[in-house]
Amino acid sequence: MQSIHPSDWNFRFRSGRLCLDFIATVGDRDHLSFDRWRGESDFGRWCVAAGLLPEAVAVTAAELEEARRLREALHRLALAALGQSAPVHADLDLLNQWARKAPLVPQLAGLGAARSWQADTLYEAVLASVARDAIDLLSGDKSKRLRKCADDHCSVLFVDMSRPGKRRWCAMNGCGNKVKKATYRKKLRA
Repeated sequence: MQSIHPSDWNFRFRSGRLCLDFIATVGDRDHLSFDRWRGESDFGRWCVAAGLLPEAVAVTAAELEEARRLREALHRLALAALGQSAPVHADLDLLNQWARKAPLVPQLAGLGAARSWQADTLYEAVLASVARDAIDLLSGDKSKRLRKCADDHCSVLFVDMSRPGKRRWCAMNGCGNKVKKATYRKKLRA
């Protein structure tokens, strides 16, 4: 079995969308398929790393499982948008259920100050914000710009905002360079 490099446990924010970064908490779905939310505290760490909360929110094991269910529903819906499958009605129901909850609300402490996000129930508000972002992406023209990284060992989905719409990698300085270096080495050996 192939081992997971320590850097692969880091959260990925290469997609250009909150909902796709949420999905990217599972790494290398096509091969190793490892969950970066190894425990309840990892969900809170993701919320901070995503810039949603200033400090980690505590979640229960049951709440983490709810978040995972939403994440997997979003992944299946994104694949459906890519034309790889048909949308499942239960996934749409789950997405809409979370989107109906109160999202994170921006707050401003002063002019020129950074905004913060607040809510009465932080855990639910995070998932509601993710769900609303997914609906925004999947219901508009940007869904036609949804792509999967061309690196075989990367499962990051991203929105291709390049003018020609031919972007292949989630990040040129990551997966793109890795693939180009491998191609170059292969040419040198030949």
